[in-house]
Amino acid sequence: MKKSLLIFTLLLQFLAIGVYAQQTIKGKVIDSLTKETLPGAVVALKGGGVTTSTAMDGSFSIKTQEGNNVLVISYIGYNRKEVVIPAGKTDLGFIALTSSSNTMDEVMIIANNVAIDRKTPVAVSTIDAVRLEEKLSNQEFVEMLKSTPGVYATRAGGGFGDSRMNLRGFQSNNVAVMVNGVPVNDPESGRVFWSNWSGLSEVMRSTQVQRGLGASKVAVPSIGGTVNVMTRTTDIKKGGSIYQGFGNNDFNKTVLTYSTGLTDKNWAFTVLGSKQGGDGWAEGLAYKAYTYFFNVSKIINEHHTLSLTGFGAPQYHSQRFDRLSIQTYRDAPQGIKYNPNWGILNGKEKTISGNFFHKPQFSLNHYWTIDEKSSLSTAVYYSIGRGGNEFDSNVTGGVNFDDPQYKKAGRYSPIDLDAISKLNAATPDGKAIAYLQSNRNDHQWYGVLSTYNRKLTDKINLLGGLDLRSFKGVHYNSVKNLLSADYVLDAANINNPINMAKTGDKIGFYNDGLVNWEGVFVQGEYSDGPLSAFISLAGSNTSYKRIDYFRYLSTDPLRESSWQNFLGYQTKGGANYNINDQHNVFANVGYFEKAPFFNAVFIGNQNVPNKDAVNEKIMSYELGYGFRSKWITANVNLYRTGWNDRSFTRSFTGGQDGGRYFANLLGVDALHQGIELDFVAKPVKSLSINGMISVGDWKWKNNLDKVTVFDENQQSVGTVGPVYMKGLNVGDSPQTTAAIGVNYNVTEELKLGMDYNYYANFNAEFDPTTLNQEGLTPWKVPNYSLFDVNAVFRFKIGTFDASLFGNVNNLFNVEYISDAYATFDRTTGLSNSGNSNVYFGTGRTFTTGLKINF
Repeated sequence: MKKSLLIFTLLLQFLAIGVYAQQTIKGKVIDSLTKETLPGAVVALKGGGVTTSTAMDGSFSIKTQEGNNVLVISYIGYNRKEVVIPAGKTDLGFIALTSSSNTMDEVMIIANNVAIDRKTPVAVSTIDAVRLEEKLSNQEFVEMLKSTPGVYATRAGGGFGDSRMNLRGFQSNNVAVMVNGVPVNDPESGRVFWSNWSGLSEVMRSTQVQRGLGASKVAVPSIGGTVNVMTRTTDIKKGGSIYQGFGNNDFNKTVLTYSTGLTDKNWAFTVLGSKQGGDGWAEGLAYKAYTYFFNVSKIINEHHTLSLTGFGAPQYHSQRFDRLSIQTYRDAPQGIKYNPNWGILNGKEKTISGNFFHKPQFSLNHYWTIDEKSSLSTAVYYSIGRGGNEFDSNVTGGVNFDDPQYKKAGRYSPIDLDAISKLNAATPDGKAIAYLQSNRNDHQWYGVLSTYNRKLTDKINLLGGLDLRSFKGVHYNSVKNLLSADYVLDAANINNPINMAKTGDKIGFYNDGLVNWEGVFVQGEYSDGPLSAFISLAGSNTSYKRIDYFRYLSTDPLRESSWQNFLGYQTKGGANYNINDQHNVFANVGYFEKAPFFNAVFIGNQNVPNKDAVNEKIMSYELGYGFRSKWITANVNLYRTGWNDRSFTRSFTGGQDGGRYFANLLGVDALHQGIELDFVAKPVKSLSINGMISVGDWKWKNNLDKVTVFDENQQSVGTVGPVYMKGLNVGDSPQTTAAIGVNYNVTEELKLGMDYNYYANFNAEFDPTTLNQEGLTPWKVPNYSLFDVNAVFRFKIGTFDASLFGNVNNLFNVEYISDAYATFDRTTGLSNSGNSNVYFGTGRTFTTGLKINF
């Protein structure tokens, strides 16, 4: 009996130990000051090899193993924290992390150029995955930045992928965009084509908008600021999700994700795929878009980690390419949804202004912890782009696609492409009198970015590195659709002046642009208690070369230009001082010179370099103040950026044929200055209020003597000037913006949100070549306000977590002008709403979606 009792007792103890070994610990990870939840935080058992990550609401659950009673929690931008699990306790409640530069390995900070709160002396705003998931709806990624100080985001003509953004009055070619620390601005023009990156909203982990100088160590074109996107990586727990969304105008979207988590052999694999499409809010804007993403990571040992990431977003979308007068929209039966750039071909909708592109990017990252004081981070990346646009021909003596006789049923109806095809088919020699063409911009781009970090003392860090890039852009016009003709007769190629071009053949122009970049950088960082400071130096050589296969004979030495080199440098420094736990102040200053853009070096697309091309020169200052408390986080920033010898291109319509022309402006000076305020308040646990106001004063500083003008085939058509632009406001974006957002957790399951945005002091963009007399002022766009609302309901479907989303953007269906191009009356010189061309913004839209996590 005693023996049986002993066995029974031992069995109970064994079962008790087994139950303890298998018990599940749960909790929720939050920011210590703002109390915002932190999705994607890594939660691990110390010494146990078991890892998970927090869900979108910051919650986690993890099974304990025998002998493990300490959790280690880490998150980008925060101090790592160890939490002892009390005996018998399974719910740890809220676990607060504090912001610090020591949050993650130094190599990760360097690789991602992350700004650290109350340490890095720059103005920064962060968009996390939770906000993106709840607010995105059928908007594009760049539109999620619209409530950030200094940012103006618009859909332009309304086509998918046609969004653009300005930061502190600077267009995208002077705003650095980086994905996982890798620059993605076009090396020739500096522009960011958001249609190439339409999948970022699916793969984003977090995004920092660093205004002004930014935290990047490399010499990137961050005159206005830096948008630093960090994608998904190994910190996704095992499992996946499926999302299905629907909305207005046949919008539909499907997203599937899966991750293995970190396996026993220290491998991790994450994959994502998505498909979306719809008819677009305005007419003739149908699109299809796809996204794929993968990340494979291997923790080799405690010193070495490898990570391979691939990402691409092939898409085809119709566009509304032409701005129109306000009266044209008023006269059209479709109103502000009118789009003149589409028609009917073979009974189906067919755009005559489309865009197609696929620009995958692959990067291999190696993180090497050399010893306790030093580390090396290296990224090797490669990108290959294929695609272009689609637009109608402009044949002398041929068909004008805008002619009412080629409309299906009157001036505002779709173009009758079938009727035009019949005209082509009836030509006696098969030569096209009208066709669709495509300007292609294919490229390949590869580079290496390597940074070495050394901790010299407890207070001083030193880092330095290399930034090497090589880019080849292949530019040509081609026949896209013959519309029942046999060929297009083209004489642009001097080596083949009688070119009977078929579909896909090159016409008009064909040239290569080669860009090489060699850069070095070094930065010293000092941190001692409340004070942190840095000074950074960077130097670079930008090399341009142009090869033209059409404008020069194959035997002409000028067919291939010589390399043109521009030495640039950047120096910047700053300091942050934490007065106490609540107050901090910072300041930064920087000066840099950067190479002019490619088209300023080879004016008129000639292979003879422009001897007057010089570096652009930028001087920037900024002061900032921050306040942190349990209830509110707030920041105030003052900035001043002077920009001399600016080079840029403007497009406009003109001439008797109404064709599109381009002007290269050289030697322009501008001054951008302003003040920004942003805050996040949590007066009660269930309520969060965020807001901002940004007031800018951006002006042109000088007049120009002469401007060169080109047509669509890159041919010079002459010069104009002088240009009187001194003292005019920089146009193209509102200089005053404000926003306020309210998010309220009605219950643990239901969350409601509202966002209000206000825009004012918005001068239209203008064609400088028309400013031929002093005193001309471009038209000012009317002020406007927009409301967006959203709701999220989280619930269970069996054992699966599910979320139901609902969004309505532009709730009150406000009619507003989002983009404007000013013109001037030839008699009076006045610019007003009657003689300016505009895009109206998107009206009310809605979506609903269901996401299930498994």
